[in-house]
Amino acid sequence: MGLTQQIMCYALWLGSVFALAEWLRACKVDGEWVRKVIHIGVGNIILLAWALQVPRWLGVSFSLVFASLALLSYRVAILQSLNGVGRRSFGTCFYALSIGLLLYWFWLPERQLFAVIGILVMTWADALAGLVGKTWGQHRYQLGSIQKSWEGSLTMWGVSSLVIGAVLLGYFGFSPSLLGISVLVGGMAMGLEVFSWWGLDNLTVPLASGGLCFVLVQGLNL
Repeated sequence: MGLTQQIMCYALWLGSVFALAEWLRACKVDGEWVRKVIHIGVGNIILLAWALQVPRWLGVSFSLVFASLALLSYRVAILQSLNGVGRRSFGTCFYALSIGLLLYWFWLPERQLFAVIGILVMTWADALAGLVGKTWGQHRYQLGSIQKSWEGSLTMWGVSSLVIGAVLLGYFGFSPSLLGISVLVGGMAMGLEVFSWWGLDNLTVPLASGGLCFVLVQGLNL
């Protein structure tokens, strides 16, 4: 597929995600759910990029543009669904920036899966942990000014481990060592998600997940 066709595919995907989010917002759906639709929808574009083998420069450029739009949206009403949950956070900008950094570091032959791991952990685990914690979180704990729920934190660990395991085992085949890496890195992602001032977990969780998986897998000489 040519570059122009690739760009059209990515633009169509993103346009569909934001159109759905704007429609949900117009229907008065809770702002947190709308934000998670964007969070999951945008993040899953990495699977399309992996399938189509997006050039690294294009992926990084898309990420920088999206990060710039996210920053601008804090001052100008661009896609209010990006920041419609009534809290001050730079999570959306960090989200886009982390994708760009992962692509810059890992979008190379035989390393792309580590970018995919970092992005999908942020995409699925972080989003579902937030929804579970808000909707069903009954057992609260507090670290300084940060309040979390055990239900949300354990969801973060479980979903992170599942995502990492699915990518590693799908790429390398079954290995008990890879299962151990999945659980270990998933636990680390849970710990980092706890410390989420200003949405910083959207930067620390994906970068650390992809980076630690890379280091540990390299140690196995697979």
